[in-house]
Amino acid sequence: MHTVVVGTSGVTASDVLAVAREGARIELSGEAVEALAAAREIVEALAAKPEPVYGVSTGFGALASRHISPELRAQLQRNIVRSHAAGMGPRVEREVVRALMFLRLKTVCSGHTGVRPEVAQTMADILNAGITPVVHEYGSLGCSGDLAPLSHCALTLMGEGDAEGPDGVVRPAGELLAEAGIAPVELREKEGLALLNGTDGMLGMLVMALADLEMLYKSADVSAALSLEALLGTDKVLAPELHAIRPHPGQSASAANMLAVLKGSELTGHHQDGAPRVQDAYSVRCAPQVAGAGRDTLAHARTVAERELASAVDNPVVLPDGRVESNGNFHGAPVAYVLDFLAIAAADLGSIAERRTDRLLDKNRSHGLPPFLADDAGVDSGLMIAQYTQAALVSEMKRLAVPASADSIPSSAMQEDHVSMGWSAARKLRTSVDNLTRIVAIELYAATRAIELREGLTPAPASRAVIDAVRAAGVQGPGPDRFLAPDLAAADAFVRAGGVVAAVEPVTGPLA
Repeated sequence: MHTVVVGTSGVTASDVLAVAREGARIELSGEAVEALAAAREIVEALAAKPEPVYGVSTGFGALASRHISPELRAQLQRNIVRSHAAGMGPRVEREVVRALMFLRLKTVCSGHTGVRPEVAQTMADILNAGITPVVHEYGSLGCSGDLAPLSHCALTLMGEGDAEGPDGVVRPAGELLAEAGIAPVELREKEGLALLNGTDGMLGMLVMALADLEMLYKSADVSAALSLEALLGTDKVLAPELHAIRPHPGQSASAANMLAVLKGSELTGHHQDGAPRVQDAYSVRCAPQVAGAGRDTLAHARTVAERELASAVDNPVVLPDGRVESNGNFHGAPVAYVLDFLAIAAADLGSIAERRTDRLLDKNRSHGLPPFLADDAGVDSGLMIAQYTQAALVSEMKRLAVPASADSIPSSAMQEDHVSMGWSAARKLRTSVDNLTRIVAIELYAATRAIELREGLTPAPASRAVIDAVRAAGVQGPGPDRFLAPDLAAADAFVRAGGVVAAVEPVTGPLA
């Protein structure tokens, strides 16, 4: 099994994906263990002094003015975890919790938190044992970090609360730790706070969304190309010289992908009844501009994610010169903004895909295709309601595109009076990514059927490869009406698994 080694300088997106989705094992580097021990010495020296130090010998948030005596500090750390584990609602996905815990471990290993090495090792042991704390949908405002979600993870570290075992069954965390031979942690000064104070949940969801959207944008370029082909559109608008004079990198990449897919097609430019069209509709002609703007948004979001992956987010932090300083680096605004940007771009990509699907189904605009791509229109309804489903998904994506990060609600007796709502932005983006997958699947379903209905015209080799792969995946071709939901589910699974790109690239070469 792949092993990820955590050091002091952060982790990569591929590390997060390996741990969250593939169950990769985790090891702490010798450098990280040394840094943990050195920072812990600083914290313990400060804890021994009579002067109060925030997070070490004081209360938290609005209660930071109280100096806590030494005999109460272990209880203080336990209490902050127990009281902050206040999430409600449905459980979040296992991959999100694993990403959340792994990214918290990344910051702990930076040597800026003052956590003991054995605490970090226990975090790694829990992940390696396949134990996943129960974390709930609601509880984070994305400021002072993802407090409630991280608290539920820290609760498992203490052997309290509930967690999911490697068999998928939820049980008391203490039982699962005992079976795995893991001793619960007795938290000391600053450790409870250090385990809670980070943007790890929203960052983990950003990293996974970026990976999913990178594949989806390539798939959307392919489905757009197939729709252009099925509508007898022109590929001249994809010429690289046209995109060079408006040099947005994403636009050029999308146009190049579409052009590669359409190479060798007999359908492009083949106008119905010999009557040439001067221009295709915007949803066809402007596909690279819309998808390209989304790709450039992805590039910006990836830059933000890379910076966060290299960061140590905690409050207070232990500095190399021995100071322990309060700061505001836990604020989730940088991550929250790009999560919202991605939801906006995804909604627009879904919207333009739905417009192309509708054009394929409308006999007045499809240039010779049967109404709704039906076998016997009137007796058969064809894909009429598949487009309804797609439209419903698009409509929801537009609602989800309303930014969470534009909101703020004060908390902690007005001490935390401006919050990022980044966790909420991440949660709705996950729904948007799911919906976009389904929307692209429906366009692909319609476009492949429409191309097969163009009898006597040969599609591009890459298009043929996609059609063959879709049919092999259980998505049926043209014919009389049938139970449609299984076809749509199979198309969704095909897109979700990366089947579109896998089918095309052996013909086109790697897509941009």
